[in-house]
Amino acid sequence: MQQKISNYNFAGKKALVRVDFNVPIQDGKITDDTRIRGALPTLKLILGQGGSLILMSHMGKPKGKKKPELSLSQIVDAVSAALGTPVKFAPDCADASEAAAALKPGEVLLLENLRYYPEEEGKPVGIDKEDPAYDEAKKAMKASQKEFAKKLASYGDCYVNDAFGTAHRKHASTAVIADYFDAENKMLGLLMEKEVNAVDAVLGNIKRPFIAIMGGSKVSSKIGIIENLLGKVDKLILCGGMTYTFAKAHGGEIGKSIVELDKLDVALGVEELAKKNGVELFLAPDAVCGDDFSNDANQKICPANNIPDGWEGMDAGPEARKIFANAIKGCKTILWNGPAGVFEFDNFCGGSRAIGEAIAEATAEGAFSLIGGGDSVACVNKFGLADKVSYISTGGGALLEAIEGKTLPGIAAICGE
Repeated sequence: MQQKISNYNFAGKKALVRVDFNVPIQDGKITDDTRIRGALPTLKLILGQGGSLILMSHMGKPKGKKKPELSLSQIVDAVSAALGTPVKFAPDCADASEAAAALKPGEVLLLENLRYYPEEEGKPVGIDKEDPAYDEAKKAMKASQKEFAKKLASYGDCYVNDAFGTAHRKHASTAVIADYFDAENKMLGLLMEKEVNAVDAVLGNIKRPFIAIMGGSKVSSKIGIIENLLGKVDKLILCGGMTYTFAKAHGGEIGKSIVELDKLDVALGVEELAKKNGVELFLAPDAVCGDDFSNDANQKICPANNIPDGWEGMDAGPEARKIFANAIKGCKTILWNGPAGVFEFDNFCGGSRAIGEAIAEATAEGAFSLIGGGDSVACVNKFGLADKVSYISTGGGALLEAIEGKTLPGIAAICGE
């Protein structure tokens, strides 16, 4: 039977907790601490019961190399402040036995970046997939990954996975490690439970009309979820950079806008599938264009399928904003993943703001709104709408794969699903 964190007694136990502290850092400072705050309920529950914490996370993509700019030592002070207790730091995640053993109840130890070791991701380094020796190298790496996971597991009495953002990865710390704990001593954290319940609220208990807003630059990165959603939603808004691949697919002129020329048939296929499934599909008819990829670029409103040379679509236009807001109005289930433009630039964030505000209004009228993916989360935070939506997911890829109906290894390793 699956262990529940709410039923577990952490008194005197060393809890090994996989968190997702892969937070954005600029000039040595955290620019968004959403993920740290998201883990606090689990961490405070364990400390409150007299347990000690051994926190493990990754940061960025060091690809098995020790890169100072991706060291978790940079967040020790922030985690200490958030928890209200000093956090010790282990500079080598694979050599922390003594530090873990010395922990007293109520104390906290943060391990260095797990991905400094290629064993965490379990992928052979320095060898091409086409190389005849790749299969043997992969086999050897999987064995090393197990040893790495076993080492990490030795630090704690129990294992808690509270890192939804990496739940879709079969990494040493997210899935393999669970093999070294019996069913009574491994569990999902409170954040993970909330994430699983939020996905279920969207897919398992759909209140209609159900609308999904999918943004981002590429059709290719979202095609799996778009096709899956076309079997579930009543309405679908496609926005952001992918707008111009759809415009080009119909012979439109898109200037120097981002486009995937090898995905024009895919775009047309999405439109056909939407029609076949009776899904209302919304694409931006106009765009705010810039003559340079910068906040200070000159602006021009153009039809999305008639952008002059030297100009690029950087945001949804005024007509698109009205259409999107009207489409969202009255919906009862809302999923948003991906912005409508280059929202990081204040002069090109109007489309994303319009979507966020429309979602907030629908939520106030009783809709369940789920916001997922780093950029969408950054949008609602930027526009001050975080407390006006139903749920903000900490997982981008994990959320999308869960919605696609895929089994997430990080959850399956504990729940056996």
